[in-house]
Amino acid sequence: MANLKEIRNRITSVSSTMQITSAMKMVSAAKLKKAQDAITNMRPYSDKLSELLQGLSASLEGDSGSIYADNREVNKVLIVAITSNRGLCGAFNSNIIKQSNHLINNVYANKEVDFMAIGKKANDILRKNNEVIADHSDIFDHLSFENVAEIAEELMNLFSTGVYDKIEIVYNQFRNAATQIVTTEQFLPIVPMEGEADDIADYIYEPTKEEIVEELIPKSLKTQLYKGVLDSFASEHGARMTAMHKATDNATELRDQLKLTYNKARQAAITSEILEIVGGAEALNN
Repeated sequence: MANLKEIRNRITSVSSTMQITSAMKMVSAAKLKKAQDAITNMRPYSDKLSELLQGLSASLEGDSGSIYADNREVNKVLIVAITSNRGLCGAFNSNIIKQSNHLINNVYANKEVDFMAIGKKANDILRKNNEVIADHSDIFDHLSFENVAEIAEELMNLFSTGVYDKIEIVYNQFRNAATQIVTTEQFLPIVPMEGEADDIADYIYEPTKEEIVEELIPKSLKTQLYKGVLDSFASEHGARMTAMHKATDNATELRDQLKLTYNKARQAAITSEILEIVGGAEALNN
């Protein structure tokens, strides 16, 4: 039977851990509500803007589209990996790293692949074996459209100048607090709309389609990246809340088991002392 003092120390330690995980769960739950509202309100606008842009690009004739729609031979690829700055959120960060490694080893096995990290975890892990051209981990300290737009402009410049032939975004798409879907999304060149664009052929455009496309493309790309960062931000808090909830439950179960073990050990010690006292009394009587 374990020493009583040792069991008491373990109970105290587990109880302290349980308080920490419970507090982290409540903090993440509070932040999740705000982050969830932000991505829920953002998603319809982003999807409609992308749909409009793709439809307009598909209706343009010849090479009158934008440089951002230039599909050239892929030799150099840039992967934007979006993770969190902190851990304790289950498999949230490791899933992004796994997907990034999958892209390197399988999808772009014979290509030159570099990374841009948004989040300290991606920067710390990917930098060990790959080239990370930039680290924008501080974006989560002041998360706003303006700050994300600067990163999007940097990506657009890297593509338009021919430094990279293709840019992909890897992030966790938010479904609910318990579900995050690892998503790989092509950022540049612009993905053309599937099928025909007959449904938008009857519109009259003022100014011309070309001018509208040139104006919409930068806005759409900035919005697309901002949506990915918001998705990841909401997913992080959902994953951390779920992980801390499970950790709290496990700590509670372990604490209850330790208390039961402690009570059994204490009862055994008391019984042993009583038997010794009775045995001593009997010896004196005889």
